[in-house]
Amino acid sequence: MPHSRPADPRPALPELHRQFVDHFGEMGSRWGINRTVGQIYALLFLSQRPLNAEEISETLSFSRSNVSMGLKELQAWRLVQLRHLAGDRREYFETPGEVWDIFRVLAEERRRREIEPTLSMLRNALLQEPATEEERHAQQRMREMHDLIDRLVRWFDDVQRLSPDTAMRLMGMGAAVTRVLDLTGRLTSGGRGRKDADGE
Repeated sequence: MPHSRPADPRPALPELHRQFVDHFGEMGSRWGINRTVGQIYALLFLSQRPLNAEEISETLSFSRSNVSMGLKELQAWRLVQLRHLAGDRREYFETPGEVWDIFRVLAEERRRREIEPTLSMLRNALLQEPATEEERHAQQRMREMHDLIDRLVRWFDDVQRLSPDTAMRLMGMGAAVTRVLDLTGRLTSGGRGRKDADGE
C-alpha cells in the first residue's frame, strides 16, 4: 500500500509568495548573504503586517536560532525594522514601506562596507611618490579608478537628496538623457570643426 506524503508543517504560503521567497534564498549567496537571511527578508518584504521570530520560524521551517541570527544580520544592514505591538511583549519585524527607501539603505550599506574602503586605499596610494615608471603607470590607472568611483559616489549623493517620485522620473529619462548628451557631443564637435575651418 503506498504511503501518503506527510503534510508540510509550515503555514501555507501562496505559490507566488513561495516563488519569491525561494528565489531570494537562491540569490542570497550572490549578494553576500546566506540563503536563510535572503528568505527571511523576502518573507518580511511581502508580509502585510509585521511578523515575530516564531511566525517566521514556523513559516519557513527554520530553527529559532537561525531566525534570530538572520534578523540580527538584516538589522545590521538596516533592512528590517523592530516594532513592538501594544499588549504583546514579543518583538516584531518589518521592512521599510517604500521600495525606494529599501534601495537607498541597501546602497548606503554597500557603499560603507565596500566602496569607501576602496576609495580610502586609492587615496592613500595616490599620495605616495612613484619611484619607477612602472609605479607611475600603476598610479595613473588607480587615479582613473578613483576618479570614476568618486564621481559615481557624488552622483549617488545627489540622487539620494531627491524625493522618490523625482528619482523615479529621473531614472525614466535615461534614454532621453542619452540622446541629449549624444546631440550635445555632435554639436560640440561640429562647432570645433567649423571654428577650425574658419581659422584656416
